[in-house]
Amino acid sequence: GEVSGSVRVGVIGTTGRWLVPTLLAEVGERYPRVRLITVDATTTSLLPQLASGRLDLAVVNLPAPDPDVEVEPLFVEDHVILAPIDHPLAANDTLQLSDLAGIPLLLEPPGTGFRDHLDADAQRSGVTLVAQAEVDGMRLLASLAYQGFGAAVLPASAVVDWDSGTWKSIPLEGTTRRGVGLALPRRGRQTSAARATVDVLRDVIAREVPSLPGLSLPS
Repeated sequence: GEVSGSVRVGVIGTTGRWLVPTLLAEVGERYPRVRLITVDATTTSLLPQLASGRLDLAVVNLPAPDPDVEVEPLFVEDHVILAPIDHPLAANDTLQLSDLAGIPLLLEPPGTGFRDHLDADAQRSGVTLVAQAEVDGMRLLASLAYQGFGAAVLPASAVVDWDSGTWKSIPLEGTTRRGVGLALPRRGRQTSAARATVDVLRDVIAREVPSLPGLSLPS
């Protein structure tokens, strides 16, 4: 019979911004009786919902250390500094971690995968990052930078594709690229609607990622 049913999909905001519109359109075209319910949240919020069965699948920041969840890598992306145009860092066209020493930054908090990888990279470079503010949520971090509050360390997909002339995105070199993955619950049997949605999601990622600046499929 025709695949039908509701599927609850969790997604981190930076990826959801470009992934969800295409995913909704393609699932609707290929499986018109499947209804997607999307949940925009941070990885730390999505994993417990996935493990408890409130979500059928989720797109999360890696690593995702949860014994009740299995993960496959989807893509990796570069780091950037998003700074107000009048910020001292905005005078650069590229930056190294050593350039960030002693400069207050908008960062995710320790304990998140993105921050822990960034701190490990900084330690190897002999740099201690200074937090101006710590926010568990990339889209809010980006919004603060767009509004001139400070300079944020972000994945490339957090940067919007318009330019108001009030901010600048600067590649940050010498960092471990952020991984984004598909997370599925280890327990329970997936519905046919959830399996169909996963198939469409993989197809969208494989087609769209190579055309996005700073993103690439895992090697």
